[in-house]
Amino acid sequence: MGRNEMWSVVLLGLLLQATLWAGSPGESGIAAASSMPNPDLALARYLAAASQALAWSTATIDIEASIPRLAKHGHLRAIRRGPGGSPPFGRPEYQVLEMDGDRTVRQQVIARYLSAEVEAAVLPLASVAIATANYRFRYRGSIADGGTLAYIFEITPQKKRAGLIRGQLWIDAGTGLVLRQAGYLVRSPSIFVRRVNITRDTAVRDGVAYERTTRLEIDTRLAGRVDVTITERPYEPATDGVKGICQPDYTSVSRACDLRIPSLSIRN
Repeated sequence: MGRNEMWSVVLLGLLLQATLWAGSPGESGIAAASSMPNPDLALARYLAAASQALAWSTATIDIEASIPRLAKHGHLRAIRRGPGGSPPFGRPEYQVLEMDGDRTVRQQVIARYLSAEVEAAVLPLASVAIATANYRFRYRGSIADGGTLAYIFEITPQKKRAGLIRGQLWIDAGTGLVLRQAGYLVRSPSIFVRRVNITRDTAVRDGVAYERTTRLEIDTRLAGRVDVTITERPYEPATDGVKGICQPDYTSVSRACDLRIPSLSIRN
């Protein structure tokens, strides 16, 4: 397996988790209880929402990536539409707003993250869902911050299978929305990767998630540590402009944005 294939495997494994994590604090807006629920009820609310809600249909996405050992950094800001309503086959579509930084990082990390996101959008994800079929949940305590009470659950895979994580889930006591997920992949997605740490923080306002920040720390054998931060929020036409478009038509070369995405093309 070459370096390019290694990145595709790693990022696809991460996207399997990210897609499922995006479900629980979605736009469905779970109603808060009239009184503060206990941890079991909060967990039940989370599990019910995770099986029903979808990610934002249109979102602004910022990706910051770096390879500290090589002193390389790259950045992409885009509008993502789908996967729910984007043709073909429900795959997401991207409109590029800004892109800068080192070409290696843009091509080998950011572009492959987008490609993996497209692949993950059409895969059956039940086998890696953070649900009782795949995980054991153990209540560990609570934490209060700024008037928000969160219950902390330890999540442990039922089996040590690819795509599953071990770590913690912080669930809002009143709504069942996930405020934080943190952990590591229990099985490395590639022989080139020693460990993958994942943290996702979700900002909630009035019972609805309005921003998600996912941080990936990938310890690789070839390039050392690779850091990726993905920030997502609902798209706001008044503040987000459009410069180009990335469509999943399986063309590999982008002249418009100087970005090569294995299963996408970028056009003006």
